[in-house]
Amino acid sequence: MATTVSDSSDDAARFRAAQIGLTRLLVRDVRGLRRLILPSRLRESVPDWLAAMNLVVAQYSRTSAALAAEFYDAQREAAGVPGPFTVPLADPPPEEQTTASLRWATKDLWPREPEVATPAQLESLDVRLEQAEKKAEQVAQKLVADTGRGTVQAAVRQDRQATAWARSAARGACAFCKMLALRGAVFAQDTADFRAHDGCHCGVIPVFRGQRFELSPHAREWERLYREYAQGHSGDQLRRFRLALAEHDSNPLPGSS
Repeated sequence: MATTVSDSSDDAARFRAAQIGLTRLLVRDVRGLRRLILPSRLRESVPDWLAAMNLVVAQYSRTSAALAAEFYDAQREAAGVPGPFTVPLADPPPEEQTTASLRWATKDLWPREPEVATPAQLESLDVRLEQAEKKAEQVAQKLVADTGRGTVQAAVRQDRQATAWARSAARGACAFCKMLALRGAVFAQDTADFRAHDGCHCGVIPVFRGQRFELSPHAREWERLYREYAQGHSGDQLRRFRLALAEHDSNPLPGSS
């Protein structure tokens, strides 16, 4: 008889809590590096900040990968699958990827002529610095979390006892993440695409031979809302689902209502 695995297992909850705790430490360190950006010397100081941020993202990405490997091992043991397997740890993001993402986060810092400036670039420098810091935090979080998610996905691809993976969305996740999580274990071993946004805490749940994935009770409630309010409305599903969650979900995204 097939056993079941869910996005609400104790191991999944512990892994999500560990990654969220890692994010808190990451944000603390990112905010500490803010002092490297000197408002009076932006062009000279931002490169130093970028170099320091690259080191921090790489350090936390390695920890994220290690946590993901521990989670995968725990899921594999719980499934009782035979044979040894060593989880391949995903590498930290390449320096050029981290730098490009952080340059996007800080793009509004640079002054431009009023006739070509965006509304954000017309704000005071203090406001632009604050906005850039928030974007940098979210960018760093995604890069670090993606390393953990990539570790589980790579393990699923290489482990002969794994068959698929499912997306796990936190109770307070956004409508986009909840909608994708409703698809269950439809992502085959060779599926590489994991759509995530900045600040996304969704996880990857491995599914092994002899296992069947089932949605948690709260995800089944999201599925009911999707079917009732959004399914069949081509091109408008996400908006309708977001409205349904804001009105009926017991764990809506803060600020969605």
